[in-house]
Amino acid sequence: MSHNLPTHPTVDELASYLEAEGGTDSAYLRGHFPRYMRTKVEIVRNLAPGAGQRMLDVGGHWLHQAALYAVDGFKVTSVDMAPTFSLAGVQHQARELGIELVMETNLENPTAMAELAENSFDLILFSEIIEHITFNPVYMWKVLYRLLAPKGRIVVTTPNYYAWRGRAWDRKRLFRGGGGGLPVAEILGLNTYAHHWKEFSKNELIEYFQRLSPDFQIHRAVQIEEFHPWQCGAPANWLGKKLERHIPSLRPNLHIEIDLPEKREGITLNPGWS
Repeated sequence: MSHNLPTHPTVDELASYLEAEGGTDSAYLRGHFPRYMRTKVEIVRNLAPGAGQRMLDVGGHWLHQAALYAVDGFKVTSVDMAPTFSLAGVQHQARELGIELVMETNLENPTAMAELAENSFDLILFSEIIEHITFNPVYMWKVLYRLLAPKGRIVVTTPNYYAWRGRAWDRKRLFRGGGGGLPVAEILGLNTYAHHWKEFSKNELIEYFQRLSPDFQIHRAVQIEEFHPWQCGAPANWLGKKLERHIPSLRPNLHIEIDLPEKREGITLNPGWS
């Protein structure tokens, strides 16, 4: 590992480093950096003393989050697809930061992750991924369950469906009968892998992991207040900020930590046909 980043870099320090070491999407980094840092604070302060630091970052993209953990002593493996991981700059940054890259072609059938050793990771970061999944994810979770070591933890972050400033509460669309979630015009009119196909409530996420396996235990599930206004359906006016401060269920982001105390029954859910 060879880099000059501090343990807790500022957004300017991280952006400058990545630009100098092969380039990055600086606008995306600057827009999402507060979320990255809040997620890291929540993870680090809730780790058990002596917890292992082998991390799998699913959806590593430009390595923005992976870098923050790598410079803090975590042994990071990052998973994503070819559009970013095949770039020479990203591969160079990974070498400099000591991040192992795993290139997947299809998360529905994650063959590259399936080749990793069992119990390889103490922590799986699934950040802003679950809302984009358009396939049945049970097999993917079987692979991730196999990779997570006993006493390990999965951390999921995702937008809150009930956010005061979220798409679901867009007043103009509500009064026009336009529904919630992703607008039809975006489904049909854009070429992107960034759609929010399904935004969850806190209770839905809890149910999601309880259904997957009786081995999973919900350690913590909270709504997070910090978020950027441009990522929401309405600006963060004084009323919205006050409501979010005092009514957690209206906050924009969800953060859930799922523990695996021991491996006994595995992923027990078997999808059927209706």
